[in-house]
Amino acid sequence: MRPRNLASRPAAARRTTLSGHPRRAAGTRRDGSTSSGYNHVVVSTRDDLKVGLDPAPGSGPVEWRISQGLVPYEAALALMEARANGIAAGSASELVWLLAHPPLYTAGTSAKPGQLIEARFPVYSAGRGGQFTYHGPGQRVAYVLLDLKRRRPDVRRFVATLEEWIIRTLAALEVTGERREDRIGVWVRRPHEGAGREDKIAAIGVRIKRWVTLHGIALNVDCDLSHYAGIVPCGVSEPRYGVTSLADLGVAMTLAEIDALLQREFAQLFGPIDRSHAAAESLIPSLPANALS
Repeated sequence: MRPRNLASRPAAARRTTLSGHPRRAAGTRRDGSTSSGYNHVVVSTRDDLKVGLDPAPGSGPVEWRISQGLVPYEAALALMEARANGIAAGSASELVWLLAHPPLYTAGTSAKPGQLIEARFPVYSAGRGGQFTYHGPGQRVAYVLLDLKRRRPDVRRFVATLEEWIIRTLAALEVTGERREDRIGVWVRRPHEGAGREDKIAAIGVRIKRWVTLHGIALNVDCDLSHYAGIVPCGVSEPRYGVTSLADLGVAMTLAEIDALLQREFAQLFGPIDRSHAAAESLIPSLPANALS
């Protein structure tokens, strides 16, 4: 997989204007593709795909948290473990945690040593599925801790719904994201770079513990794509597949703007959220005092 660097693109190619088209009602088209509710088609190569995981009747809303600054990876892992245990025990509410990490690589349970080309940044064993990936500034990570036992014990549907969440968020920006049968994550076509060229804009990696989900998604907003050169991202090494970001595609967005879109689209697929909870910094003493807002 070939990383790309925004700095190498002409300035004119980095500018874009969003059209502001009104949103339409979502639905299924005659050709079997699913409308995202925007003027784009959500493409799926899986004929039997089902998305959406409504909460169980009587369940409370999902707690929604957004971190400020860069959160150390070890602190994030510890918070996820503690919160997942609480959710499984029925003593904590479900949680979506939006954050960013300092530059680092994570290795999933299927990672192979040869896929770490150069350890330019710290490398962590993540415990999630998948192989190597990169996290760093300008990337929006969303850790999604949901109780599938209460919602629907269907891991495949959960992963498909995470993909759909990203696809609908991108569609709001007039970026067509697509899922692939043989490659996890969300991809965009790059025909101007050659036949069959596609770039990954968002990664997905999950772990299920006692039917509670951990880890989640990573959407490239405006990160340094050259940092991917130290790994074989997600184990995909074919030259026609690369990595990209919204900035690389010419879409200028802040993390706060992306967060607002993610919040809106999440509620459509997973149900109500709640941002009124008290700060959860005390779950992990090493977490910065202002990490959760």
